[in-house]
Amino acid sequence: MSQGLKAGPASRIDFANDYVAVNDYFHEQGWSDGLPIIPPTEEAVAEMIAGASLPGDHVLGIMPPVDGTVTIEKVAANAVMAGCKPAYFPVVIAGVKAMLQPKYNVGSVSTTTGGAAPCFMVSGAVAEELGINSGTACMGAGFRANASIGRALCLIIRNIAGAVPGEMDKGTLAFPGRYSLLFAENEARNPWEPLRVAMGYKESESTISVIGIRGVHYINEGAQETGIGNLETIAGSMRRMGLVNYLHQANRTAIGVVVGPEHAHEISKDGFSRRDVQQYLFEHARMPVRELSGRSYWNFRRWPEDYDENDPDFMVPIVYTPEDFVIVVAGGDGRHSAWLSSWYMTQCATEKIER
Repeated sequence: MSQGLKAGPASRIDFANDYVAVNDYFHEQGWSDGLPIIPPTEEAVAEMIAGASLPGDHVLGIMPPVDGTVTIEKVAANAVMAGCKPAYFPVVIAGVKAMLQPKYNVGSVSTTTGGAAPCFMVSGAVAEELGINSGTACMGAGFRANASIGRALCLIIRNIAGAVPGEMDKGTLAFPGRYSLLFAENEARNPWEPLRVAMGYKESESTISVIGIRGVHYINEGAQETGIGNLETIAGSMRRMGLVNYLHQANRTAIGVVVGPEHAHEISKDGFSRRDVQQYLFEHARMPVRELSGRSYWNFRRWPEDYDENDPDFMVPIVYTPEDFVIVVAGGDGRHSAWLSSWYMTQCATEKIER
C-alpha cells in the first residue's frame, strides 16, 4: 500500500512557549478531541519518528473520507498529541495500516450516523513489553499505552482522514469509543490459540486488529458455571431488535466477542474450541424474519440470495459465517464478557506490528 511513496513535510506553525495558547489554538482549529493535547513540536515529532523504521515523508496510504495523505510525520504528530511514548509508535503505525485496509472501510465507519468507532485489539508479546492492559479494566481508563495509542489512532481519523463531528462525521449520538478504545488479549488466561494465530499470523509475531463498532454490550453470567450455560447467555444477549447486523450479512460484517477469563476457562473445559464457539454463536444468535421485517434498516437490507425473506419463520443469523465472529479473551475476574455490535459495512482487519 503506497510503499516507497514520499510526500512533502507537514506545515509548520510558530508559537510562543505557551501550553494553554497551543491547546486553545488546536481546539479552535478542530484538531483536538476536546481533551488537552501535547504540543507536537518538531523535536517531539522527530523523537516519535525515531521510534519506528520509516522516514517521516513515507506515505502509508490515502485515508477517506477526505482522502488525506497519511505520512509517517503526520501520524507521529498525532501520536505526540495523544501522549504516546516513541516506543508505542510501531503499534500506532500498524493500527493505521489496519484501518487503511479496504475491508475495514474507514470512511464509512468514521462518518456514519451510527456513530461507529474503531476498536483495536493487540495480540502478542508487544502488549506486555509496552504495558498494554489485557486484564482487569482493560477497556477502561488509567493505562497510558491503551489510552494514548487508541487516542492517537482516533486523532488520525479526525486530522488526516477529515472526519470532524458536524462536518464529515455525521454520528447521531456516537459513543466514547471515538476518544480511544484499545486493549490487549489476555494471553496468559486464554485457553485457545492466540488471536494473531487465528488471524493467520505466527505465534512469535505481534499484531493489532480493528473492528468498527457501535457499542459494547456487557454480559454478566454468574449463575451458570458450564461452558454451554455461558454460551447460551452470550448468544441470547445478541437476539434483540434495532441491530443493523441482522440486515447486512452480504457485507460479511464482523462481530467482536470479548470472553472474560472465567467464562473462557469454563467454555474450554467443556470441550469447546475457538471454532466451536464461533459455530455455536452462529447457530444460536438468530432472529426470525417476522421480528426483523419493517424495522431498523429493513429497506436497506443486503442479504445473501439463500435467505428467504418471504418466510416469516426463517431464522436470520447475526453474521453470514461462523468465521465472522472475532473471539478474543480479555479482562479480569468477575464473570463478565461482552460482544461488540459493529457497523454494517466493516470487517475485521489485522496487521503485523513491525519493530
